[in-house]
Amino acid sequence: MNVGKDELVGQSAAMRDVRRLIEIAAPAKTTVLVLGETGTGKELVARSVHAQSARKGGLVSVNCSAIPADLLESELFGYEKGAFTGAEKTRHGRFEMASGGTLFLDEIGDMPLPLQAKLLRAIETKHIQRVGGGKDIPIDLRLVCATHQNIEADIEAGKFRADLYYRINVFPIKLPTLAERSVDIPQIITALCRAIEAQGEVAGMPQFDETAMQEFTRYPWPGNVRELRNVIERACLLFPDKAIDGKKVREHLVRLRAPEVSEEQDALWAATADLDPPSDETETNAEMPLPHPSHYRDWFAYFDAIDVRRHLQEVEIVLIEAALEKSNGMISHAADALKLRRTTLIEKMKKFMIEKPVN
Repeated sequence: MNVGKDELVGQSAAMRDVRRLIEIAAPAKTTVLVLGETGTGKELVARSVHAQSARKGGLVSVNCSAIPADLLESELFGYEKGAFTGAEKTRHGRFEMASGGTLFLDEIGDMPLPLQAKLLRAIETKHIQRVGGGKDIPIDLRLVCATHQNIEADIEAGKFRADLYYRINVFPIKLPTLAERSVDIPQIITALCRAIEAQGEVAGMPQFDETAMQEFTRYPWPGNVRELRNVIERACLLFPDKAIDGKKVREHLVRLRAPEVSEEQDALWAATADLDPPSDETETNAEMPLPHPSHYRDWFAYFDAIDVRRHLQEVEIVLIEAALEKSNGMISHAADALKLRRTTLIEKMKKFMIEKPVN
């Protein structure tokens, strides 16, 4: 299933900047370096750069971390017949395949040092030599590189050539993590659901209510957009054509656990029974989920100010109360969960007038 085009959606300031940089870089032949964590959509940026360029050739992708070091050179540069055992005929490498188009070197930070020197020569001279050959072959391509690593740190550690870094870092595009663009999550989910439904491979699409979207928004997403896409596909398998609330997201999607039939029946009874309305405290917690710290990066794009002291105090109170509730009022266990000393937690409880929960 190809839903990659939907991963660049979003109106956060960070994604608007990314799209603008792509528009600027695409028409030129400048080498682009895409930076970002795993799962943020670096290959998608390469596809977008190529699609918006005027190059008539195709986009050829190579994952430098997925190919063994001893095979990567022949994969990139090709080889001549008889260059090594098993080389029964001449083979073109990815550089030649990308002629007239774009070559995308993903995870270039994992490229072995000896091969980095040969790549640098190819970039500088715009010629390559196949393995086992001595003839210079001209290349005409657009180079896009990507990595999740801190290349500057790798240079200091002697793992990456500084001269190659300066050659590929002509036009850097930094992709934000999904946590840094959490305001885009509802729009991304809508786009992913639309793409999955278009494939016609699911019995029915689930419907996410407001509490589910809140749960998605406050989850830190260590796997970024790729993890979110997997979770949405998981939802289609577990809850086809069913309503999904925050509890299902928390218990069955973010942490995979197949729902029991009794749970489904209990959920149905809960939805139809004549229950008392939720307390104000429950509503407040649902409306104000605890955000990931990086969620605040876009704060001033939507609001003018924030009372930092008051907000941090409220966050601290919520966490202390939650830890005490989870530990059934046992202060030592709550302190362990909060990574605090027991005496420190007691002092904070006195300061904020927090009482132990009554069982």
